[in-house]
Amino acid sequence: MDAPAKQAEDFNYKIDLEGLVSLCKRRGFIFQSGEIYGGYSGFFDYGPLGVELKNNLKRCWWQRMVYGRDNVVGLDSSIITNPKVHQASGHVDNFSDPMVDCTKSKKRFRADQLMWARVELEDGTLLGCVSAVEDGDTKAKLEKAAKKLRKKSGADGTLKPLVMKDMTEATEEDVPLVPSPATGEPGTLTGARAFNLMFETQVGPYADSGSTSYLRPETAQGIFSNYKNVFSVSRMKIPFGIAQIGKAFRNEITPRQFIFRSREFEQMEIEYFIDEEADFAAEQEAWLQEMWDYLKGVGLDERLMEREVHVGDKLAHYARACTDIVFRYPFGTSELMGVAARGCYDLTQHAEASKQNMEYQVPPPGKKRRFVPHVIEPSLGVDRLFLALLCSAYDEDEMDGEKRSVLRFAPCVAPITCAIFPLMKKPPELVQKAKELAAKLRRKGYNVVYDDAGSIGKRYRRMDEVGTPFCCTVDFDTLEDDTVTLRRRDDPLVVVRHGRDEIAGILDVECEVPMPPI
Repeated sequence: MDAPAKQAEDFNYKIDLEGLVSLCKRRGFIFQSGEIYGGYSGFFDYGPLGVELKNNLKRCWWQRMVYGRDNVVGLDSSIITNPKVHQASGHVDNFSDPMVDCTKSKKRFRADQLMWARVELEDGTLLGCVSAVEDGDTKAKLEKAAKKLRKKSGADGTLKPLVMKDMTEATEEDVPLVPSPATGEPGTLTGARAFNLMFETQVGPYADSGSTSYLRPETAQGIFSNYKNVFSVSRMKIPFGIAQIGKAFRNEITPRQFIFRSREFEQMEIEYFIDEEADFAAEQEAWLQEMWDYLKGVGLDERLMEREVHVGDKLAHYARACTDIVFRYPFGTSELMGVAARGCYDLTQHAEASKQNMEYQVPPPGKKRRFVPHVIEPSLGVDRLFLALLCSAYDEDEMDGEKRSVLRFAPCVAPITCAIFPLMKKPPELVQKAKELAAKLRRKGYNVVYDDAGSIGKRYRRMDEVGTPFCCTVDFDTLEDDTVTLRRRDDPLVVVRHGRDEIAGILDVECEVPMPPI
């Protein structure tokens, strides 16, 4: 565990997941998709502030990972491609989650997230089983249910410590004893079976086996299938990377925890191709540190982050190594992103299936040899990052005994960079100068809000609630010397005057994207 993670207990959440969901709707960050028709499970729409925040996160990532490097180029591959791509990668046959059904409620659960335990007395008497869907408090829920079961049975004696398992570990004899979380009744759950997560679609005017394709479940395969094209046109030498930001789709059995696990999501991935003889562990560590620094740079609270190394069964069959950066969300600690050493598995699979040569030839003056490149893959979910950033940014302050919410976004990602206020609506010269400043900042590419409604205090308050880092007020001194006040969200009692023409330069410095050292 990283040192900052040991300080996680120093961070106290001032809002829970339900509060975040409510905040996102009220402030225009995220809406339930198709809400006027009751919504659609696992799908979300990003509102006016949400799309700005999301785009800024992607822009910062692209600027740092692509523009900030000499050996990384970009790609935008299609969402639907030749189904042979997914067959070669193994997704058609193996991209599945274990699933159990409740035959009474008709609900489905991921078997590896449905936890259960036998409830036994110290003398070996079996009272039954208890179950709960995995979350940050699963063990406590099972223990509470076990005590309730003992009380209901009227049994005396001490309970054995619970041994928590998931439904993939349940035997044929265990399954009928495990109660369904939906009904609380045993005997209604099926055994675990594989459920393919890819969305099927039909391409062309006729629906038959030859027209079946899939919405991509990850962006990586578009990079691997384009490896030869990119390599030949970009004149890159190993090591080099291909970066992509794009949508992916997974038919999750139980989408949950807001945008953390949804059926449509966005990924930011790099496939970084290295020499087969390179120290892959060192390359992986370098990318882990780079991604950690990016996450800190855009505003994630380091106290909530730590590393988790995949070992044993947790390591994918194709990977030589994988380490996740996990984040302590309000509902528990879960994966935010991963950096995997994928070896040469993907390129080898596509080479065999397509009969295309994927080897790299070492150019002179290097030793003449050919090899299939190995890959380091930093993969980050935009939506999970969005949620982690909201968790990190949310704060509360108190004024006149009233608690108020504040979003402390870093300036480089804040949905609104600066708000421009005329002190009053009259005289017209105040309004004119304020609108001129707003127009100038917009021409520079900043998202600026002009607001002349209500008192200055209320206008500041509105901007604090949506995370705007800077506010400029045009007042009567502006008419005399063309200066404005600049107020910073995180230091609200210090208001400094600057020339109107200086504001754009100040924002340029304050909103710089955190870049890696040269």
